[in-house]
Amino acid sequence: MILERKPVNLCEVEEILKDVPESERKTQMDLYLKKFCKTKPETAKKIKKDLEDMDLMKLKNEHIVKIIDLLPEDASDTNKIFTDVSLTEDETNKILEIIKKHK
Repeated sequence: MILERKPVNLCEVEEILKDVPESERKTQMDLYLKKFCKTKPETAKKIKKDLEDMDLMKLKNEHIVKIIDLLPEDASDTNKIFTDVSLTEDETNKILEIIKKHK
């Protein structure tokens, strides 16, 4: 039964999987996470907290999750995440500064 729907980044998925019993499906998910997870869970939490502290109305949870998963390196990469809204240059630079600070 689904109790709640909320977007989670790959590091959070890794944490959730620790409680799941071993199976072939879990092994496949672990391999996927090892291949695509770019940050450590502690770093992901710090980035998430800093992005939430920005108090930017345009920045939704879905955006934060994608920023953590993709770790954009420049403005064009960042703007690809925000397809539904447009960010100002200042907002984009603040997001990139947060990512660079935690790399």
